[in-house]
Amino acid sequence: MLVKLDRHDTVAVVTLNRPDAMNALSTALRAELAQVMRQVSDDDSIRVVVLTGAGERAFCAGLDLKELGTDISIIGGNSPADSHNNPVLAFTQCRKPLIGAINGVAVTGGFELALACDLLIASENARFADTHARIGIMPLWGLSQKLSRIIGVSRAKELSLTGNFIGAVQAEAWGLVNRVVPQADLLGTAIALAQDMASIEPDMAASYKALVDEGYALPFGEALAFEVQVSTERNSRIGAADVEARRQLVMERGRTQA
Repeated sequence: MLVKLDRHDTVAVVTLNRPDAMNALSTALRAELAQVMRQVSDDDSIRVVVLTGAGERAFCAGLDLKELGTDISIIGGNSPADSHNNPVLAFTQCRKPLIGAINGVAVTGGFELALACDLLIASENARFADTHARIGIMPLWGLSQKLSRIIGVSRAKELSLTGNFIGAVQAEAWGLVNRVVPQADLLGTAIALAQDMASIEPDMAASYKALVDEGYALPFGEALAFEVQVSTERNSRIGAADVEARRQLVMERGRTQA
């Protein structure tokens, strides 16, 4: 089993399970991960997904370089077969929130997996590197565009044009990860956050996630107009009694967090 799937009530934990190979993305693992992500996306009893790696050394070391050294075609492209087995595409098509629990190194293709998550929680062991340029291949899963939008163009160029690692503390300072926690607390922290998200009504969570993602891909002025268009249509279907009932629940929850 190259990908493990565990349940914590309405939260699914998906684990890359090749610890002896630093969870490297073999052809078989990529196909299985894409299939598991489609499975959890289609399961209405799952509201939020947590993605992590087995062991403490690696979240994911990227494409399996042993395979890559004998068959360059495993990089993939735009064919139907490549798209079907593309885990990042499966992440993108999943309407449910996806939290990356980064337990160790996230390198190149593994870094791209991390960037495809909605947010990242990192253990103190986490490190990130983009070695595409050093290997001599270009990214295909969005890293060249996403990284600069998250941490800024100059920082992204520093990482991609050196291939150097940054640690978890630096990643947090640059806004790459939401928070850093001890290794022993990583999965529990990610699951607790996922359970908070899972308490939101599923269609609302999916719609809000899509509103953020689709708006982020637009120029700012267009994104503001897009928000007005989408939100006006949805809000027109909400009754005052529904808002009042939810307001009371929000106030009660807020008191427990004070």
